[in-house]
Amino acid sequence: MPFKVRESRAESRPPAKAPQPLVAQPIREVEGPKDPVAFRNFFNTVASYFPNLRKHLIQADMHYTPAGFIQHSFISAAYLTIILGIIFYLFLRNAENGWLFTILLVPLTYIAAFIYMLYYPVAKAKMRARLIDQELVFAGRHMLIELKGGVPLFDAMLGISKDYGEVSREFNKIVEKVTLGVPIGQALHEVADSNPSQYFNRVVLQMANSLASGSDVAEGLQSSLDQISKEQIIALREYGQKLNPLVMFFMIFGIIMPSLGVAFVIILSSFIGGMGLAGGSSTLFGILLAIGLVQFIFLTMIESSRPRFDIG
Repeated sequence: MPFKVRESRAESRPPAKAPQPLVAQPIREVEGPKDPVAFRNFFNTVASYFPNLRKHLIQADMHYTPAGFIQHSFISAAYLTIILGIIFYLFLRNAENGWLFTILLVPLTYIAAFIYMLYYPVAKAKMRARLIDQELVFAGRHMLIELKGGVPLFDAMLGISKDYGEVSREFNKIVEKVTLGVPIGQALHEVADSNPSQYFNRVVLQMANSLASGSDVAEGLQSSLDQISKEQIIALREYGQKLNPLVMFFMIFGIIMPSLGVAFVIILSSFIGGMGLAGGSSTLFGILLAIGLVQFIFLTMIESSRPRFDIG
């Protein structure tokens, strides 16, 4: 596949300037307010049950310690539970034993909110990986052109440390580490270890291996980009094949069946004196909400499975 680089980014870019000296900025690990030792020990104990939490926080670029994030999750889940508890009470206050149902729902809501907060770093890391994959090939081709033009590797990485979204942020981390005195091979390995994108790790580790073996970095980078481009094309074709049955199910369960079902219920209710639509407009409103929920689920499935990268 011939290489293309976005002209507005690569060809019109002025030559990269030498980096300015950077001051080391340590990662700010948020641990929350100073709590009694018993609370801190409790949060540390809970965090020990989630051994992958630190890795997920680093990949999501969230500057929390595991114990600090557990504390943050407990507090956020409590706020969310209070809000939802008030909403539940407003809906159930006129029902018989509505306050009892509200009390029973509160602990379940808190557990669900806490689990949601724990899953948030994983979801954010996956989102970052998709954003990195979206721009990686274009940024890599830009760097490849500069390397083949005789530009040193450090200056080539400096040239793509902006204008490419999350990819630029990751290469900017490498540039900062090298500027602070870290060997370039070690900096590549450290950034790859904390990155959620498999494609990015493949490219960066290939560059690090080329440096370690003394081979041409441009050739290794080109082979990695060619392989990634082929895999992305295959992923796009698989998405197109998977889209056809999804659209068919969406038409059946999201449009045809709800329309025919509502029409059938209305016709049936006219023959049995309105008993088919007990509740009148409130029943129709509930059916409308159910149809909207089904359509939302289908659209979410289609959107979440769509590859985010573009093939240039």
